[in-house]
Amino acid sequence: MSGMLEVSADWLALREAEDGRARSRRLARLAAALVGADVARARPVTVHDLGSGTGSMMRWLAPQLPGPQSWVLHDWNADLTAHATEAQPPLDRTGRPITVASRVTPLDRLAPADLHGADLVTASALLDVVTAREAHAIVDACLATGAPAFLALSVTGDVELRPWDPRDILVARAFNEHQRREVGGRRLLGRFGAPIVRGLFTRAGWHVRTALTTWRLDRRDPLLLGEWFDGWADAAVEQAEVDRDRALLDQAAGYRELRREQQRRGGLSAVVYHLDVLAWPR
Repeated sequence: MSGMLEVSADWLALREAEDGRARSRRLARLAAALVGADVARARPVTVHDLGSGTGSMMRWLAPQLPGPQSWVLHDWNADLTAHATEAQPPLDRTGRPITVASRVTPLDRLAPADLHGADLVTASALLDVVTAREAHAIVDACLATGAPAFLALSVTGDVELRPWDPRDILVARAFNEHQRREVGGRRLLGRFGAPIVRGLFTRAGWHVRTALTTWRLDRRDPLLLGEWFDGWADAAVEQAEVDRDRALLDQAAGYRELRREQQRRGGLSAVVYHLDVLAWPR
């Protein structure tokens, strides 16, 4: 997809454990109950995972779902899905290996036929990097297939760093603006992605449940904390340069050094808020 954001397999591997801790197990249990009630055991539970990357969502959710299972991984980067299809497949709730296939799927042209046979549609860390057109395409495809959708880990824009610093507000504001930037002609939804999708499902008359979920980063995983902070601050400074925000640009270097020193001493922590959404037909 032209202009679609690319992420590295290394970054996805670094964040996978924290993603697994953060996603809502309450919504996962409800999703499992929905597919368990609706799917005849004569055939596999078929799950379509959008923006699947290296298969993190599959590895986390498959052991919580009834089996047998068949997963279809959709991503615009075939190199990422290769990590999942070439690896040992995860096991379902009864200990049986699942089957895995992959497709290169541009989300701006997602159609109901792309989700044919889906019993469940999933995504993780996706809705904040799509456009309004792509969000509508995702919802429309789910509505047409009638498959429940479990869409996890969309950033809300809210971050809490400890110890608090007044410059946190400037950085967070600039980061949230950066999340709404235009990339290759695509205007990203950023923190509005999950609320918009939630609203589209609600307007269509579907049941919708949400859960506020969090990354909790501290000295237990200094590499993830450092990578997240650098990416967060880099994005904010990039946006400040576009906006010619002198207040942030003049303070960015000192702010970074303070936070890095706090991390070196083990005194920095961050809570990053996300919204998980589960929708299913009435």
